[in-house]
Amino acid sequence: MTEGEIGKVFRLAYVPGVTPAKWANVWTERIPGVPITLAAVPAAEAVPLLRNGAADAAFVRLPVDRDGLSVIPLYVETTVVVLPKDHALATTDEVTIADLDDHEVLHPLDDPIDWTTRPGLPAFTRPPTTANAVELVASGTAILLVPQSLARLHHRKDLTYRPVPDAPQSQVALTWPTDATTDLVEDFIGIVRGRTPNSSRGRPPASPAKNPAQRQPQKPTQTSSRRTTPTTRKSKRNRPR
Repeated sequence: MTEGEIGKVFRLAYVPGVTPAKWANVWTERIPGVPITLAAVPAAEAVPLLRNGAADAAFVRLPVDRDGLSVIPLYVETTVVVLPKDHALATTDEVTIADLDDHEVLHPLDDPIDWTTRPGLPAFTRPPTTANAVELVASGTAILLVPQSLARLHHRKDLTYRPVPDAPQSQVALTWPTDATTDLVEDFIGIVRGRTPNSSRGRPPASPAKNPAQRQPQKPTQTSSRRTTPTTRKSKRNRPR
């Protein structure tokens, strides 16, 4: 950690369904002098937070407007259909898009899946959020397709979900403003990519090498003087003998 980083905080935003705890824990162990704050935000607010300078980096779902942003795609999620436990489709292990043709499918305004053609029959309304859509599914109004992590996030005892292998998938990515690629951002990129502590920083090698270079000459000097003194005394004592 450099002197300029003392007192700073790394601000990480993330959209629903993403669980950044494992990366945040590594950060806390590796860079204890810089606290990390986690902000759960609606999907539509993640990129504006970055552009406004209210967050240093964010986990988002692609696609996003990449103008001025650096983006690292991370992983792809399975798409599932959320439905009541007593629904006819709940009796199968998996569901296809064709199976949905005769069923009303909800498409919330914050739909995280980038559809070219929306499956099923259009529902009577477009709820504002995925959470609202799940409530409608529980009422038996329609069914819903979401990434599996969102199905788990909004789990209810009266609902279940089944994978839809031929549906488009949602991809999670790490993004940050390109012109704000700070040393701390580089540190976090290294953590997300699984780099070791020695290789996690994308910084010039000269900076971290200053401290070891100053310490190394001191240790040999101290060690050398201690060894020379006893050796000289022994030689004087041994001469009379």
